[in-house]
Amino acid sequence: MALYEKRRKKPELMLVPLIDVLTMLIFFAFVTMQFKSGTTLNITLPKVDTAGKNEFKGSVTIAIGKEGQMDFNGKPTTDDQLVALLGEVRKLDRNIPVLIQADETTPLKRLAFVMDTCRKVGLNKFSLQAR
Repeated sequence: MALYEKRRKKPELMLVPLIDVLTMLIFFAFVTMQFKSGTTLNITLPKVDTAGKNEFKGSVTIAIGKEGQMDFNGKPTTDDQLVALLGEVRKLDRNIPVLIQADETTPLKRLAFVMDTCRKVGLNKFSLQAR
């Protein structure tokens, strides 16, 4: 007969080795992961359905037609007249937003000219209207 009883030790959960193993697994996952940048992916950008639904509160609108003809607030204008008109607008208020309405087949050269003219004059708040 035993005079004393053997006591069992309570089971202990060793947390330090578990944390070490978990840290190594996370480190291994990050080292072996392959990151791809957005430029290497073949992404097709969607058509903007909500473009043009916001109200335009500016008073300057420049329209560019298919052949490159321009209208300034509904009146036909030439390149030299556009520079002069935008200069007058700049003298009145440099924070007036300019809305550029270009046909989808407008030559890029004409659109770049209008945007560059706005920047040269000092009207940097311009936007393109999309469908």
